[in-house]
Amino acid sequence: MPESPRYKRILLKLSGEALMGDKGFGIEEPIVAQIADEIRKVFELGVEIAIVVGGGNIIRGLAASHRGLDRVTGDYMGMLATVINALALQDALEKRGVTTRVQTAIDIRDVAEPFIRRRAMRHLEKGRIVIFAAGTGNPFFTTDSAAALRANEIQAEVLLKATSVDGVYSADPAKDADAERLERITYQQVLERNLRVMDAAAISLCRDNAIPIVVFELMKAGNIRRVVCGENVGSWVGDDRPPNTD
Repeated sequence: MPESPRYKRILLKLSGEALMGDKGFGIEEPIVAQIADEIRKVFELGVEIAIVVGGGNIIRGLAASHRGLDRVTGDYMGMLATVINALALQDALEKRGVTTRVQTAIDIRDVAEPFIRRRAMRHLEKGRIVIFAAGTGNPFFTTDSAAALRANEIQAEVLLKATSVDGVYSADPAKDADAERLERITYQQVLERNLRVMDAAAISLCRDNAIPIVVFELMKAGNIRRVVCGENVGSWVGDDRPPNTD
């Protein structure tokens, strides 16, 4: 029997670091191609997909400000970095036959559409993947916050947070051998325990509008599809518990 997706419309959050593979900087094309292959498999299930991509593989505004760069300038540089990443992902997807649109929160009309909510939703309805770049268009906001904002604006059913680890842990598993993976946790517990799933603004925005978050390991083959089809992958963050589970 063909697989049946649990969700009709999703927002996938990708970090910029995911695109650089083992490099310390920039974009590793084979990794982008691998991610595009995974996204295409979900797209072929008939799922409407929007993506928010970060820019940390090129520059992080906050980190740059600690080195002496003006914070607002650094944040705008980070927004431009996300546009570079979005174009790279768009190229990889379209080479695989997936029609894609990039929309940006800052005006760069020669390379991408401006973000217009109704147009973005129309693209999704027409079977196009939409990649949102340039964060929220405002300094001091992370791309996690942008993901939560766009998920709400396009009425996504779930926000998928793709990471380098297999879920949410009680502590940093790289530093604490006793760290426990938490399969289910509420928004409030994430905030109270400062678990850094996403920044507090993003968690609060999802909580206030009842959009669940699934945190999972990106580079494990098939994981995006498994999450979308309702398999118990990663960690689920929500008000109570995921739907249709025992």
